Amino acid sequence: MTQSDRSTQQVTAKISVATLTAMVVGSMVGAGVFSLPSRFAGETGVLGALISWAVAGTGMLMLAFVFQRLAVRKPDLDSGVYAYAKAGFGEYLGFFSGFGYWASACVGNVTYWILIMSTVGAVVPVLGEGDTVVAFVASSACVWLFYLLVRRGVKEATAINRIVTVAKVLPIITFVLIAVFLLDPQVLAENFEGYGITGPLFDQVRGTMLATVFVFLGVEGASVYSRHARRREDVGRATVLGFLMVLAIFASVTIVSYGILPMQEIAELRQPSMAGVLEAAVGGWGAAFVSVGLIVSVLGAYLAWTLMASEVLYVAAKDGDMPRFLARSDANDVPRSALLLTTLLIQVMLVITLVSDDAFTFALDLTSALSLIPFLLAAGYALKLAAGRGGPAAGQHTTRDLMVAALAVLYTAFLLFAAGLTFVLLSFVVYAPATVLFAMTRREQGRRVFSRGELAIFVVSVLGAVTGVVALATGAISI
Repeated sequence: MTQSDRSTQQVTAKISVATLTAMVVGSMVGAGVFSLPSRFAGETGVLGALISWAVAGTGMLMLAFVFQRLAVRKPDLDSGVYAYAKAGFGEYLGFFSGFGYWASACVGNVTYWILIMSTVGAVVPVLGEGDTVVAFVASSACVWLFYLLVRRGVKEATAINRIVTVAKVLPIITFVLIAVFLLDPQVLAENFEGYGITGPLFDQVRGTMLATVFVFLGVEGASVYSRHARRREDVGRATVLGFLMVLAIFASVTIVSYGILPMQEIAELRQPSMAGVLEAAVGGWGAAFVSVGLIVSVLGAYLAWTLMASEVLYVAAKDGDMPRFLARSDANDVPRSALLLTTLLIQVMLVITLVSDDAFTFALDLTSALSLIPFLLAAGYALKLAAGRGGPAAGQHTTRDLMVAALAVLYTAFLLFAAGLTFVLLSFVVYAPATVLFAMTRREQGRRVFSRGELAIFVVSVLGAVTGVVALATGAISI
């Protein structure tokens, strides 16, 4: 047994259901929750927000149940999101799922730095709203400092994440309690249907879907770390427990904000909009309080997502679905090559935000869009198993499993519709070039790059990418 193998066993023995739950909550409670008030108020009133959370909560709960059941029924599949797509639909779509999930995590990490710089920018104007050159330089420096931190070891990073998870949830809960105490029923009632300015109710709900996807990213976090779990059952328990905790937090933050300010004013607040809401309720100290909580929260979420993104690449490479260089790890169980590639993509996306009209919204929506195909494929695999296809474990599934998987598929398909053509095309622009890594892997194994079915999928992805590039060049879509 090598030193790296012994290190992995030591890490595995120490990650319990409590730690996994903390990792789920830690990866979900990040930049998104602090931007929820203005994101929702710009699209919908209280009624639409309630319906949005009901739809998103139900759909994501079905996905949580999918990951819970698959973790138990398919214990041989590590790094859940990627592995389930591969098992259900073949190597190429499995590769797309793994790459898309990884790219989504990297782009999501960019939103964290934009929001931090925007928060500090309220005091240091040169940082603007996180999209100035100075903000870019500061963000880039922080990205590489975190790279050095994570290189110290997975055990040290997860221990920090547990501490940060507690530190960042407390300010959010405090915000909710203060807002409930100071809530104005008349303001809440006036915001109920959106003043008649937000359009039909269906459009209101549709307009908030990408925001809900972004804040729920991380629900699958425990399954990504399934190889480190003490027991497979812990993965499922942590997934559902973490999801329910975060749903309660997210819905509360959104609804109580409508009782503090008219929705037009909430929609125009500077990010993080939660700070503006609390400032209106209690004064300047409220904004300072939320801003400090945001910085702690986002730094913790960035750490969690950097770990998860690197883990996905590493496991895919170990399974022979990414180039061999990504399967390298050191004695501290750190997948250094995967970590470096993750950090490089984050850096590239930071450069792109410099030319974006609204850097934060663009990065947030692209993060959500990139995650939809991996989620859809995982739900599709669960549906395939529940329908009696996909191997010996398929026969163990019940009617309840079939209903849960079907609802999860319907929900993720609706999210693709809600994302709209712009972000579907932008997703293709990201996905198609990634095939270079797939081709490298096949060449290393002495295999043909594509089977006939895989070639057809590749052609579709290239056509989508070309369409996206042309649309960007002609101004039909913009970032």
